[in-house]
Formats: sequence, structure tokens, C-alpha cells
Amino acid sequence: MQERAKATRRSLLEGAARLFAEQGYAATSINDISAGSGRTSGAIYFHYASKEGLAVAVVEDRFATWSQLAQRYADETVPPIERLVAISYDIAHALVEDPVTRAGARLWAERATINAHLPHPFALWTAAATRLLAQARLAGHVSTQVRPARAARTLVCAFYGLCSLTEALDGAATVTDRLTDWWRLTLPSLRPPGHEDASANR
Repeated sequence: MQERAKATRRSLLEGAARLFAEQGYAATSINDISAGSGRTSGAIYFHYASKEGLAVAVVEDRFATWSQLAQRYADETVPPIERLVAISYDIAHALVEDPVTRAGARLWAERATINAHLPHPFALWTAAATRLLAQARLAGHVSTQVRPARAARTLVCAFYGLCSLTEALDGAATVTDRLTDWWRLTLPSLRPPGHEDASANR
């Protein structure tokens, strides 16, 4: 794809994401996206074919791929359980601050109103959490009673629920503090008996 076409496609996606995050899918029209991005409706249909196509692209761009995971996940100089905690803060920050990630989360929540299949947004993060928990258990930093795959599924679901409800009830500014509280409650249940824990002291 030529650079100009890439730039147009990106501006359309980001413009649509801002509106989806603020207004929701149903309340956002192609004309709104055209006006907000400064591009014609023809350009939208050329690059994405439909509003549904744009919604799928927004979810795929960041929310379903969890691109925030890559750098933290690959840093083997940091113990696995600390990487897992750090990743959660990166994602929480994106859910609060990044328009494309926020839009992906809202579109996923509104998926029943969208006439398209949205990709599963938690598969990669759950797989990454499973591997990190398995590595931590092998290193003796997680109890042998913890089953990595089951624990990862539970942690990912609980984390997403925590972020969503905290923002809805108390506002986005409180998400990091509530996440710290959650890890302080959660980490001791993962650790072997007698293990000192400083991972959530951020």
C-alpha cells in the first residue's frame, strides 16, 4: 500500500475510533466519520467498505491484538510475574488514555449491535499470561497449586471487569489505584507460602 493510502486509511481508523469511543457504534454514522476525519465518505467505503468494516478494523488494530504486550512480554531480564503485573498497567493505561483501545473496548461491549464478527479480544493476552504464570511457577515464584491456563483466564476476565466497572463507577483517574489494590489482594493467592511480594507496589 502506498504511503498516501496508508495515511488515509490510518486517519480514517483513528477518526472513527474517537467517535466510537465517545458516542458508541449505533450513534456514529459514516457522515460523522467523514466530517471528523476530514475525508470523504467515498474514501471510507474505498478503504473499509462499510461502517461494520471500520468497527472490525478498530478492534483488530489494538484491542484484539494487545500490541501493548510485546515489549513487556519479551523482556526476560524482568521476572515473569513482574512482567505480568507491568503488562496489566500498560493495558489499563491504554484503556483509559488511548482512543483506539477505548473504542475497541466499547465496540466489543456493543458487539450485539454490530452486524459483523468481531475478533476475540482476550486470546493473546490470556496466552501470554498463561506462559508467564507457567514460567513463574517453574522458577518457584508461583505456587505449584496454581494452574497457569485456568488462572490466566480468571485474571484476564477479572482485570477487564475491574477496569470497566471502576471507570464507570469512580472515573478513569482511579483505575490505576484500584488495579494496585487488586494486585495486592490477588498476588498473595498466587505466591508460594512465605514468599515476600513487592510486584504491585507501584
